[in-house]
Amino acid sequence: MTTPENTAHIRTARSEEMNTIRDLTLEAYVEFASTMPPVNWHGLKRTIQKTLGDPGRAEVIVAELHDELVGSVLLFPAESEAYGTWVERATWPELRLLAVRPSVRGRGIGTLLMNECILRARQSGATALGLHTSESMVIAVPMYERRGFVRIPAFDFDVDNGETVIAYRLDLSED
Repeated sequence: MTTPENTAHIRTARSEEMNTIRDLTLEAYVEFASTMPPVNWHGLKRTIQKTLGDPGRAEVIVAELHDELVGSVLLFPAESEAYGTWVERATWPELRLLAVRPSVRGRGIGTLLMNECILRARQSGATALGLHTSESMVIAVPMYERRGFVRIPAFDFDVDNGETVIAYRLDLSED
């Protein structure tokens, strides 16, 4: 049972926390080093470092538990280049790099971060929220689908020598 003292506090990250957020994200994603083809893992690791080194216009949102950062996510505004030119046609905000420290998984922190992205997207006037993932992310895909995200293959893209990055979208007019 989650009690108030064990509930993560969700807030906007501070600029001085970016190195911690990068390290937390790499810690959360390192499991894919052994499950993805090496070229995919190295590409993902570079993307994490680059994106968190300069998140541009993205909102960086964190989960804090007992004064420790335990999760983070980026929320890119609609029509931004969250993935470069691959998905430039998307007219909705994009959730990226959802990460939860492995030692606190299973406490609903990922759901809290996702819900915050949904709330902020709605507050911005968005009618949908998108995200991209891969089949290697066997825990994330069912979580997104349970939340109501549906596949939109028209926005999938392939990375050089890697697996397909698959697109999902949540209709914000429902719910």
